Amino acid sequence: MLSVEDWAEIRRLHRAEAMPIKAIARTMGCSKNTVKQALRSAGPPRYRRAPKGSLVDEVEPRIRELLTVWPTMPATVIAERLGWQHSIRILRDRVRELRPAYLPPDPVSRTTYQPGEIGQCDLWFPDITVPVGYGQHRTAPRLPVLVMVTGYSRTLSARLLPSRRAEDLFAGWWQLCRGLGAVPRTLVWDGEGAIGRWRRGGAELTGECQAFRGTLGAQVVICKPADPETKGLVERANGYLETSFLPGRTFTGPQDFNTQLQRWLETANRRRMRVLGCAPADRIAADRAAMLPLPPIAPTVGWRRSLRLPRDHYIRLDANDYSVHPAAIGRRIELVAGLDRVQAFCDGRIVADHSRCWATHQSITDPDHADAARALRRSRLSIVPDPTSVEVEQRRLRDYDTLFGLDDEASG
Repeated sequence: MLSVEDWAEIRRLHRAEAMPIKAIARTMGCSKNTVKQALRSAGPPRYRRAPKGSLVDEVEPRIRELLTVWPTMPATVIAERLGWQHSIRILRDRVRELRPAYLPPDPVSRTTYQPGEIGQCDLWFPDITVPVGYGQHRTAPRLPVLVMVTGYSRTLSARLLPSRRAEDLFAGWWQLCRGLGAVPRTLVWDGEGAIGRWRRGGAELTGECQAFRGTLGAQVVICKPADPETKGLVERANGYLETSFLPGRTFTGPQDFNTQLQRWLETANRRRMRVLGCAPADRIAADRAAMLPLPPIAPTVGWRRSLRLPRDHYIRLDANDYSVHPAAIGRRIELVAGLDRVQAFCDGRIVADHSRCWATHQSITDPDHADAARALRRSRLSIVPDPTSVEVEQRRLRDYDTLFGLDDEASG
């Protein structure tokens, strides 16, 4: 058999040196027919083993008959129908080769996104431990990171939240929309409890989500259960955060986590994406222009509650107690809390302002509130009533004897 080296040299002598066939045969030490065959061939020579028959060849007509009637019949069922006594592997390989000819075409559609059309949202739980103060730490199950990805520009936004409750979730969602500068027309979620769920063949949004999306003017779509492909963009973004943001990082607290995350996102959104042919930052302007504008009145998000301040002048929020100025004791106050601050108002005046505590079962006290409470207690104790100004009736002992019927016993 002619080697590849000889085949290449024959063609070179003929094409580059213009050497006739007889001269090539004498130079290479081969026959003229070998030279002619090398010049006619379309590719280099290679060894080909003569095909051998297979055990499946005898039953192939029967396999085709079964696939004609039932194209999706499993190979194990076909083996049972044929009474196959040999290796299932060779039968399965032959069925895999024959099956496409009997199945109808199933083309896959390419998903494309128009500017401003869609934003996919999800919660990511990073596998880290973050100190939250007071000797406490939070781990992955209690560290939700709200992630949002726009469909057209692939712009990635994220923020660590104190909890996955509706008050914190919608406050974080509103901050991501404000950071984006607009609202995608359709927002896609899975069955998050604060957002909604798939029930009785349709999506059912919570009352808080209906109020929030109504203020934004956007549509919220709940994915079907066990269908992660519906929001594949944000699922891939979660994996991107897992492999590109977390490795090698340590965090001193939730604020440090969000600070590092925002810096990393600025860099990530400027990186060129192969699927786009550019960076998300190059397409965000067109994406934002087609989105819904931010509503003129911000949606009501966060923690809001009205209550009468008790004597201990503390209010509870998310398993923590926060002090309020004791001058508001007995009066109605309005509690307003977000992701970072906890505030209380009384008659339009602020009577409490604290940083949000991520630890649990703590009492957060403002030193001014403690000093004011001590001063009020001292002033109250210093008020001693004048005994001469109080007249107390003096009863006779016989009155008590008469009341309890002791006069009759004494007389008897």
